[in-house]
Amino acid sequence: MRILSTFIGIFLSFTILASTNEYKLDNGLRLIVNEDHRAPVVVSQVWYQAGSIDEVNGKTGVAHVLEHMMFKGTKTSKPGEFSEIIARSGGRENAFTGTDYTCYFQTMEKSNIELSFKMESDRMQNLVITEEEFKKEIKVVMEERRWRTEDKPEGILNETFNALAFKAHPYSRPIVGWMNDLESMTYEDALEWYQNWYAPNNAIIVVSGDVSPQEVFQLAQKYFGSIPQKKLPQRKPQLEPSQKGTIRAELKAQGRLPMIQMGYKVPLLNKDPMKTNTEAYALEVLAGVLSGTSTSRIQKKLIQSGKALSAYANYPMLSRGDVGTFEFVVTLNQGSDPADIEQNIKQEIQNIAKEGVTQEELNRVKANVIAGDVYEKDSMFYQAMIIGQLETMGYPYEMKDGYIANIEKITSDDVKKAAQTFFSDEGLTIVHLVPESTDK
Repeated sequence: MRILSTFIGIFLSFTILASTNEYKLDNGLRLIVNEDHRAPVVVSQVWYQAGSIDEVNGKTGVAHVLEHMMFKGTKTSKPGEFSEIIARSGGRENAFTGTDYTCYFQTMEKSNIELSFKMESDRMQNLVITEEEFKKEIKVVMEERRWRTEDKPEGILNETFNALAFKAHPYSRPIVGWMNDLESMTYEDALEWYQNWYAPNNAIIVVSGDVSPQEVFQLAQKYFGSIPQKKLPQRKPQLEPSQKGTIRAELKAQGRLPMIQMGYKVPLLNKDPMKTNTEAYALEVLAGVLSGTSTSRIQKKLIQSGKALSAYANYPMLSRGDVGTFEFVVTLNQGSDPADIEQNIKQEIQNIAKEGVTQEELNRVKANVIAGDVYEKDSMFYQAMIIGQLETMGYPYEMKDGYIANIEKITSDDVKKAAQTFFSDEGLTIVHLVPESTDK
């Protein structure tokens, strides 16, 4: 356990160097400042609680399309000028869209934080979406869909898996959107999305770096304080009905090797910090026991035996939509039997459900999890990203501070109970990708 003590010591030293302050403007905009004076750098992120989960059928992908259009000019700037100005100041910028949020960020020398705020406030209220620019950019998005999803076996596999695993929940839809929806999308659709969701009362600004929280708050007041809040569309509950049996599918796609994606419906982290979250942290540890290193169970069982080229387990602990799957993704070697791979994975889960895990496995996983958490907190960008993700998904950002302590509490019996409780065929979805020749 000495390695755990070392990592915890590093983490505690870090928390002394960093402190977090929170403010809220009268228009509903929230500002969270993570003060860290180790380098003269600042990361500024604007998070909108608007992702693919908020879309409707027929307009899938519009959240991601709007992300692209946010760089196409405002009433005071030309298309592409936002990126040019940031680059000239020595900064880096980009954006990303997820199921639960859309985020825009800049990494800059600390004196340029005002420039970031000035430009982000401009496009929060003054974005211009023209039909001409939209027609050009929608082609870029469609091409992105082709190379990320349609031309990649793992992409089309994951898309098919989600569409089957979720019957009613919007997580069944791809973030990039269905191609037919992109083909029929108009600039009015993107403008409607912007007008509905891009408002100060639906946004959180997270700043991490060598800054004074009070000065950042004053800048937020200066550039965002006068932007009027909007009446946001009503968000309806979107509950996934209970699964009553295994869902199986075979997918044919171009590729060289067969693949399997299988997943079980499992609980996620509870948004109430006062509630017990032992199950979620036990599942997090279980994912580490099963995959992640050369000594983990799935790697030893499938890769070292020559049955698979790659194999990993994944547990998405956080979600605004309150539903998720504990997943396995395996790329088989030629000649391997998918049924055998599935049985191997199930057998490892059954072994853990019967016997638990060893103390050596617990130590290894906890050390790896804690090390990863420490290294992420060493990055100003990831400090801000953790806060932004938690808050836009409905979790108080303070929950990040209890992550290590909660992982440390997990016992073999906790992992054993999780394996017994949540890995029934009743909640299993499995897709087998059968490769077709890439010469077609």
